[in-house]
Amino acid sequence: MKQVRAKKHLGQHFLNDEGIAQDIVEGLTIHSGYDKVLEIGPGMGVLTKYLLQNQNYQTYVIDIDTDSITYLKNNYTDLNDRIISGDFLKLDLSDQLGDHFGIIGNFPYNISSQIFFKILDDKAQVPEIVCMLQKEVAERLASPPGNKSYGILSVLLQAYYNIDYLFTVEPDRFNPPPKVRSGVIRLRRNEKTNLNCDEKLFRRVVKQGFQTRRKTLRNALKPLNLPADVQEIELLNKRAEQLSVDDFVGLTQLITQWSK
Repeated sequence: MKQVRAKKHLGQHFLNDEGIAQDIVEGLTIHSGYDKVLEIGPGMGVLTKYLLQNQNYQTYVIDIDTDSITYLKNNYTDLNDRIISGDFLKLDLSDQLGDHFGIIGNFPYNISSQIFFKILDDKAQVPEIVCMLQKEVAERLASPPGNKSYGILSVLLQAYYNIDYLFTVEPDRFNPPPKVRSGVIRLRRNEKTNLNCDEKLFRRVVKQGFQTRRKTLRNALKPLNLPADVQEIELLNKRAEQLSVDDFVGLTQLITQWSK
């Protein structure tokens, strides 16, 4: 098999610019001393070849596309048994990769949000992510409070990760070209081991707050049946996009406190 045909139902757009591939890989800082990196959706290995050149970590790859798996096994024999055929969203990360590992990849745009929710579930194991996404999504994740692009995943990810927008990639750098521009971001775990609040409730508050983002939080959070004391606080006069991570944590603490 000489080439892998990009499959629309898998959201595949293969990067064909070697310089950009190298820049993406160089975005990894290995800042937390992890020694394994998992590449999601390697395709024909345009990032993989540069990952394998770094002796500071072991490279693992995972792909749901059996054609890509066959191609990698034939062309990247150095990977040996570190080629995983399967769905990242269903992967038991600890079984495959141990306690700590980085993640890198040109994420399929149609499931990028699902990938990040999976990473959030396993955040204690994943100190760093470098990835390419649809540009608007990448900007949204890195967006500070007050911007219209700031949303649910912005808050949830920024609660645990520092996020940097690295650079933009034009559609003509892919085969086939996507209809949108792409953005590369880096996420590095911050020092918070917990948020000092009920983290399940925190997620519910954030998600509900942005469901009707044009409304004030007092109205947006009505489905949560907040205690009367909570409904009187001034913070609820704001819209969700105006609140920082710390604001959402404080609000969650108040809801927990006054619900007892």
